[in-house]
Amino acid sequence: MRFLRGPARFMLKLLGWKLIDLPQRPAKAVVIAYPHTSNWDFPVTLLALAALPYGAQWVAKDTLFRGPLGPVMRALGGVAVNRRERTGFVERVAEEFRRRDNFHLIIATEGTRRLQAGWKSGFYRIAMAAGVPVIMAVVDYGKREVGLLSTIALTGDEAADMARIAACYEGRTGYHPENASPIRLL
Repeated sequence: MRFLRGPARFMLKLLGWKLIDLPQRPAKAVVIAYPHTSNWDFPVTLLALAALPYGAQWVAKDTLFRGPLGPVMRALGGVAVNRRERTGFVERVAEEFRRRDNFHLIIATEGTRRLQAGWKSGFYRIAMAAGVPVIMAVVDYGKREVGLLSTIALTGDEAADMARIAACYEGRTGYHPENASPIRLL
């Protein structure tokens, strides 16, 4: 995928996007993507992944993996999750983190592009169970920036951890800012 780095960087620049990255990434991390308010987040994120280059995998609802798109989604790094019922996803992913030397999994914390009362807690539970840090990622349409903002180690104090995450996302806007959910766990 390294051969895509140059073309992806060129395309982002042509589209007016600034690519941001961390000085150093941890070997393993849960990467949270916020705000997620538009279908445009996906292609911009794929360009950023190629431009960095960043071999992260990402989570999406299982219905996107059905039919002929399934193999394409998996080849792009997609991991299907059934959001309609409990399947042990958190435990399976935590185990995957323990088995691998390098693993980054991107999760859209809101779980949808529509306004919600807060964030789904799966990312938090996975990071705590696996003992890995959280990287904050953004597609910021206001500043036209895409990439990785910061890394934090969760403490287990949900209120304090969420306050630190909220501070990192302060002033960041999605394509439809009115659909960005409040930064708090449901």
